[in-house]
Amino acid sequence: MAQRTFPPLDESLYDLRPQDAAFYKKLTGVGDDAALKQHILDVQAKAYKTQTVGATCLSRLGRECKNPIVFDIGCCFGNDIREVVFDGFPAARVIGTDLHQETFPAHFAGGDTFNPKILGVAPPASMQTAGVPTPDLSNLTSISAAAYARALAGLLSAEPGSVIVGAHTGAQENGVVNQVYRGVEIDMFTHSAESLAAMWDGEVFERGTVKVDAQFKEISGGVGGDERFPMLFWSVTRLSIFLLCHFVAIGRV
Repeated sequence: MAQRTFPPLDESLYDLRPQDAAFYKKLTGVGDDAALKQHILDVQAKAYKTQTVGATCLSRLGRECKNPIVFDIGCCFGNDIREVVFDGFPAARVIGTDLHQETFPAHFAGGDTFNPKILGVAPPASMQTAGVPTPDLSNLTSISAAAYARALAGLLSAEPGSVIVGAHTGAQENGVVNQVYRGVEIDMFTHSAESLAAMWDGEVFERGTVKVDAQFKEISGGVGGDERFPMLFWSVTRLSIFLLCHFVAIGRV
C-alpha cells in the first residue's frame, strides 16, 4: 500500500449525526453545539499531528454472554470501544490495539499488528484444544490478506457464536485497485465479497465451520461531495449458537 500525500484538515467535512452529537455531549459535558464542534476540531488537529485516524453495538454481549471479550484491532483512539464501555459493556473485558498507546479504562496492546513480532499466525482454536476460550495475547508472519486473516483467526475463541467483523475497501472483483480518498492515493489489493468469503470459509477455517456474511456497498464520502467509496462489510461467525459470546473487531482500512 503506497500512501503518497496527506490532505489538510477540512472543517467543512464536520458532520455529526444527532446520535453522535448526543454521545459526545454526554461524554465531554459540552452541551453547546458550536462549542462541541470547536472542541472536536481542536482534538482532531492535535491528533492529526501524531497519527492518522482510521462499531457494531456490543452492549448486548456484555449483558447476555458469560465472560464476553471485545478485541478491537486498529482501534485508533478507541472511539468504538469507548462507546461500548459507555453503553455498559464491562471495561475489564475490553481490549484495544493500535500503533500508539491510548488512555481509557480498558486493556490496550500497543503495536503494529502487521509486524509478526506483535501478531503471529496460530492455528484456529477448537473445542477439543481450547480449555478456556480466552485469546492468547502472547501471540500478539509475512502479512498477506490470508496470513493476516489466519493471525486473527488464531485469536478467536472456539466457542460457537464467536465472531470476527470488519469493514474496509472492497471491489466487485478482487484484485489490485487504485483508490484516492480525499487526496490520499493508495494502491492496494482488495477482495470481493465472494473471494473474501472463500478465503475465510475453507482457506482460513475448515470449510463449513464458520458462516461468512460479506456485502459490497458504495458509501458516500460525506458532506459537500459526490465521492463514493467501495467498501466491504463482513462477519465470520463460529457455528452454531445464537448468542455472540466473543468479538474481534478489525479497524477500517
